[in-house]
Amino acid sequence: MKKKNLVIVESPAKAKTILQYLGDNYLIKASMGHVRDLPKRTLGIDVEKQFTPSYQVLKDKKKLVTELKSLAKKSEAVFIATDPDREGEAIAWHIQEALGLPESDVHRIVFNEITKTAVQNAIQNSRTINHNLVNAQQARRVLDRLIGYKLSPILSKKIRRGLSAGRVQSVAVKLICDREKLIQAFVPEEYWVIQAQLTTKEGPLTVTLCATETPTNKYTVHDENTAQTVTAALEKSTYHIQNIKQTDVSRNPAAPFITSTLQQEASRKLNWTTKKTMMVAQQLYESGLITYMRTDSFRISDDAAAAAKTYINDSFGKNYLATVKKAAKQVKGAQDAHEAIRPSYVDKTPQALKGELGSDEQKLYTLIWNRFIASQMAQAKFKATQIMVSTDKDTPPYFLKATGSIMSFDGFMRVYLEGKDHEDEDPEKTLPPITEKSDLSLKAVASAQKFTQPPHRYSEATLIKEMEERGIGRPSTYSPTISTVLDRGYVEKDKKQLVPTALGQLTDEKLGEFFSEIIDIDFTAEMEKQLDDIMDAKYVWQDVVAKIYSPLVVSLKRADAEMEKVNTDKPTDEICDKCQSPMIIKEGRFGAFMACSGYPECKNTKSMTKPLDVNCPKCNSALIAKRTKKGKVFYGCQGYPACDFALWDEPIPEPCPTCQHPFLIKKTKGRQETVLCPGCNAPVDR
Repeated sequence: MKKKNLVIVESPAKAKTILQYLGDNYLIKASMGHVRDLPKRTLGIDVEKQFTPSYQVLKDKKKLVTELKSLAKKSEAVFIATDPDREGEAIAWHIQEALGLPESDVHRIVFNEITKTAVQNAIQNSRTINHNLVNAQQARRVLDRLIGYKLSPILSKKIRRGLSAGRVQSVAVKLICDREKLIQAFVPEEYWVIQAQLTTKEGPLTVTLCATETPTNKYTVHDENTAQTVTAALEKSTYHIQNIKQTDVSRNPAAPFITSTLQQEASRKLNWTTKKTMMVAQQLYESGLITYMRTDSFRISDDAAAAAKTYINDSFGKNYLATVKKAAKQVKGAQDAHEAIRPSYVDKTPQALKGELGSDEQKLYTLIWNRFIASQMAQAKFKATQIMVSTDKDTPPYFLKATGSIMSFDGFMRVYLEGKDHEDEDPEKTLPPITEKSDLSLKAVASAQKFTQPPHRYSEATLIKEMEERGIGRPSTYSPTISTVLDRGYVEKDKKQLVPTALGQLTDEKLGEFFSEIIDIDFTAEMEKQLDDIMDAKYVWQDVVAKIYSPLVVSLKRADAEMEKVNTDKPTDEICDKCQSPMIIKEGRFGAFMACSGYPECKNTKSMTKPLDVNCPKCNSALIAKRTKKGKVFYGCQGYPACDFALWDEPIPEPCPTCQHPFLIKKTKGRQETVLCPGCNAPVDR
């Protein structure tokens, strides 16, 4: 019987897709990610011996590794097809080491898209494992372990038990805290917007006061008295067109997605977290529908560009084809190892896949497909227009203007338009087609008090944008970094805004005082560059680690000796019902709670969550908001563990008008909120 070739991939979904392209001579097995890592409970790095890591086969992978060893011995050849980035390269190396295979017996294959052509080409062009990529990932892993394991105990000892620090996560917290400081220090300035609503035979026109004496002499009203004076003058004035300026402008389509821009746009348009975006993108990639989703390159292959050109020509006409091929722009510090994120097959339109994909996959695939097609289309054309209006009876005259644009050709906008980070970004106005001879008559003058606004807090989208622009982190780290700072309680979400908690601000302050080099933004960006240089064989990875670790040791000793222990406990008048000691308020991972001051002799604790105005349908006790171990909010009975009633949806203290169930529930999906009765499962119109 002929031996089969063993192909090891990371996930079962990828295995299923690849199998259909390789046939019966291949056996596909999934490693389910890493099979080895540093030990969980010990440092696992010998700092005295060139930072030698001590890897172990993961406990839940021992049975799988045994199976893979057996299959490898029976196979004609072993191919390792883990993801095409340095993390995937490291996983491939760990698999080889765990299976005890000589390097010459392992065929490393990579592909940017899971298509028949790409997979078969990869098999024909296999290579050995790239140890420069492995070393770059190994340096990152060792550094993260050293910083995390050495720094976290200091924070736990001096601030609060269970705290952790990380090389990238602490910088992300710093960015959020620094923005909060700017917001808190911001002093708003008053100003008034004064507008005249005019009528013309061509349509209504609203113009805004901008200048006085001459059109270029900018004029801003800063107080109510002046606003009233100007408004009164404008109400008595007559108006005429001073001039109309029109300029032909073009608008370029956005580039195809890379990891960061995909996460940003899914946040804007779908209201998704970065974690959800990457999870759904992974599913699309493993199903063979999109190219690899962890990339910082805007490049696309010639074949993909040609397929898009054919589709655009056939669907929209020759006028919609891009006339100039633009050079792909580069992200700061980009590795440029893969193509941009695009559909694997242009002819698999979102409409063609309806019914084959789940709701989330359909939404994200549509976003990716539309963005890619639009990126290959012609510019949109506009006439940018400024209408300047002046008053006749005022001395000196006032000048008011309206700006907007008139679209002359929609181009790429026929398919896709990029989202906005903030809802208050100025929308483009459509102006009436008036001329300099048009007659103007005044309908009304309105004034409105305004104040200058502080900088916006970061959202997940804008934080990723900031990190990318500053060279902090890489495509694979954006999502887990944000998840970590939220899970650890350093940051919380207020709608879409990322707000530092008191714990996050305190931790950032202490890290800045004693470990400024670790959370220095330029230092972190330079470290990322050095990791990339290891990948290019410019540095030995142990030298890079040593250069960072040596000053860290000095800082650790100073912090241990000089950092004052922070006491965040707050006294209360309540007495412990078990030992009669005073109760204190402590801050935990999931918020404040009461604990006995006699700890550790007495471990009594109490929740500080206020009962809801909704009673448990099983035992009539009050329901309270609780959190899972991962921080997700749910609603459970106050009588737990005697009563185990719980629900995920927020209860509303109103009876159902149809079946009289004692409370309703609020269901939230994306931006949509609906109210349902849990008794009859019917929507309720409130």
